Amino acid sequence: MMKWLGQLLGIDNLNELSGGRISFAAPWVQDNGWLLMVLLAAVAMLSGLYYLCFQGGQWSKTRGLLAAFRALVLALLVLILAEPILELKFISYPKPWLWVLLDGSESMEIADENEVEPDPSVNQASGAGDASPSSPQPLLSRSERVRQALEKDGGKAVQELAEKFRIRLFSMVDQQGVRVLSAEKKDSTPVQNSMALAGLLGSGESDEQDSVNHLLNSLKLWETKGEVSAHGAAIDDLARRYSTDHLAGLVVVSDFDQNSGPNAVSSARRLNVPVYAVGVGPTSARDLSVDLLVPPTMKKAETSTVVVTVRQRENQGETVQVKLSVQPASGETPPSLIGSQQIRLSSASLPVEFPYLPDQAGRMVFVAEVEAIPGETVVENNRVTKDVNVIDDFLRLLFVEYEPTWEWRFIKEVFHRDRLVGMRGFRTYLRSADPVVRETNDLFLPSLTLPRNEFFQTDVIFLGDMPAASLTSRFCELTREFVGQFGGGLVVMAGPRFGPGELAQTPLADMLPVVVDPDGRLDDREEFAMKLTPLASQFDFMRLGQTAEEDRRAWANLGKVPWYQPVLRVEPRSTTVLAEHPTALCADGKTHQPLIAIRKYGRGEVIYIAHNEMWRLRRLYGESYYRQFWGQLIHRLGLSHAVGNQKRFVVRTDKSRYRADEKIVVTVEAYDQNFNPLGADQIPDGRLSSELSNLETPGLEPQQLLIPALKPGVFETRLQVTQGGEHQLTIFDPIEKQSVSTSFHVASSSAERRSAVRNSALQISLATETGGKACELNELDQLAQEIRAPQFQAQQVVILPIWATWLCLGLIVTLLSLEWAIRKGVNLP
Repeated sequence: MMKWLGQLLGIDNLNELSGGRISFAAPWVQDNGWLLMVLLAAVAMLSGLYYLCFQGGQWSKTRGLLAAFRALVLALLVLILAEPILELKFISYPKPWLWVLLDGSESMEIADENEVEPDPSVNQASGAGDASPSSPQPLLSRSERVRQALEKDGGKAVQELAEKFRIRLFSMVDQQGVRVLSAEKKDSTPVQNSMALAGLLGSGESDEQDSVNHLLNSLKLWETKGEVSAHGAAIDDLARRYSTDHLAGLVVVSDFDQNSGPNAVSSARRLNVPVYAVGVGPTSARDLSVDLLVPPTMKKAETSTVVVTVRQRENQGETVQVKLSVQPASGETPPSLIGSQQIRLSSASLPVEFPYLPDQAGRMVFVAEVEAIPGETVVENNRVTKDVNVIDDFLRLLFVEYEPTWEWRFIKEVFHRDRLVGMRGFRTYLRSADPVVRETNDLFLPSLTLPRNEFFQTDVIFLGDMPAASLTSRFCELTREFVGQFGGGLVVMAGPRFGPGELAQTPLADMLPVVVDPDGRLDDREEFAMKLTPLASQFDFMRLGQTAEEDRRAWANLGKVPWYQPVLRVEPRSTTVLAEHPTALCADGKTHQPLIAIRKYGRGEVIYIAHNEMWRLRRLYGESYYRQFWGQLIHRLGLSHAVGNQKRFVVRTDKSRYRADEKIVVTVEAYDQNFNPLGADQIPDGRLSSELSNLETPGLEPQQLLIPALKPGVFETRLQVTQGGEHQLTIFDPIEKQSVSTSFHVASSSAERRSAVRNSALQISLATETGGKACELNELDQLAQEIRAPQFQAQQVVILPIWATWLCLGLIVTLLSLEWAIRKGVNLP
């Protein structure tokens, strides 16, 4: 009985009826129940009076029966106006949900050569025609193999899953999340159940949305055009938009080549259901790929080393040719070959070094290539390009100190010999120096307060142990503007004479990674060894060795430091502590005293060192580690922005590599000769003139663009490029009357074509970390036995509008027919 009622109401696994009641939906009845009773009594009385007073003759049992029929009909009409509804409560055990997520990325269109041939039943299920045994079988893409596996034996695997679960089919859509392909009908609403009951009573039509054919047909909506694989974003989107309490598991059909978005395993853990990872594509394939490691900046006429790393799978012992070439980003000259080497693939990863001597300045494009080998499925990863800025300039360092210290002397010697600084790039202001020396020696600055056009050509400022009285407010304001707006670097080294407390009442205090104590005093009670924090290894200037052991030995060479300058606390905004005191604490009694800390301030960075004893790194090993520390630190601070006078007119794009459908944001920071923001009123038409060229199509006319002002000193526009390749944007500088260029690359092929093999590590992790299982595509028909279907109890409410059913209408017609027949039988008009 309950099974039949469940089918009638469209409720799966109906177990028992837990309650029910009748109520009225019409507003005039809900608050005035007495009115309904009065109307029912009135129609009963009217029916009796009608047969007693208006039909003639004596009262009889027949007339009483006719009056009863008429009273029932009128009462039913009154009840229909009151809109009676029947509310039934059921306890059921519905089938749990099963989500199936299909990979929608472009890698699913790869046809794998070493995959096994599909069996005849798969071809028959997909409708493929007969093929001659001698004719070669066409390679099937990964998505085609998935479709055939699902359609195999008339969709047997889907049928078995549908018997245990309600299936909802999704597809990954880049980083946007998921798209619903098909879903079984959700738990019906009361109105839907009532209308289903009315339809079954009337016509007996059934809803076929839940059928296996419907799920298989929905595969036609599955597209594999995504340019990235973001499994984590897809799982997060499922949890956010389609959460349900009756979820048994998630089936992911993919090659698991995640290359974008959040960590998929973490997202799967948060979903808190088993993940069944169905792998598509080979776990191993013949493949070659190259990576290119180049210095971020090169100097003209200085030899640099470019490293091309060749990675291989299943090509052990073979010989291939590696080429490295370079071309100006402007495309004015054809690529020139730097070198070519024949290498034997003796390991999984093989670095190949090429020395390169730049003979011109500007942005250069390096191209590394390795020849393709027979049997490679993906060849897009055999070529890689990198942009490098070659400068014919030098870094400008300004060292501000009260008197010569060991640190000042050794830093001066190091950077005098540095190829990116040299003797022209190092200048110092010594407060204690003889005024005559400051005026006659080019090494010294005569004044701390320089003109704006000279001050902002500096790239890195060292601030040593200076009294507050010597730091003019103009110098402090210029320094803050230099770091925050122009992206310059500032290194503050505490000294033993005055200490960082001198900066407490200056504008520089707000820039520091620490909060200084104006009353602080040097702490030299005991020697100590600096302790590196775990985050130190993330910064290149803190890595002094090639290995962890060498790095430990290099820092141990610093020995014990005899003193440091304590501070109140660490500045919490954008600060990273890289080295700390092993025992001494800040004012909060919890945080160790910071000894080396870095903070992002505006567009630049500020580094704080609690002593000026870094020169002790020279002990035992000479300049090796000392030069490495300061050299990498200066390169980080000095090369993160435009160099020297180039800071006056800077052209930037938000990225250096784009996809064909991405918006490109171009920003120009423009200043006049004194580094004051350039306004729209200083430029003809208020906009900067520019042109966009495709370097790989030399004959194509450049596109003319105008860049409007966003605010004083900043001009910005957005553009979209549909053609792949290297592009150059040239913008005219209205002050210097010259052009400034930048280049960017638009990928003609997506990241999905960079790998030929399945990421089996991610597949296994998704399954094991969630209590699911990893399986192959040919094991898809076994999933129904592997996935456990937990039992969920659900209480459902069905609301039936009795007045709108065929049953109510039929009852009225029956009563009227009986009344008419009896009237004719007793000869009443």
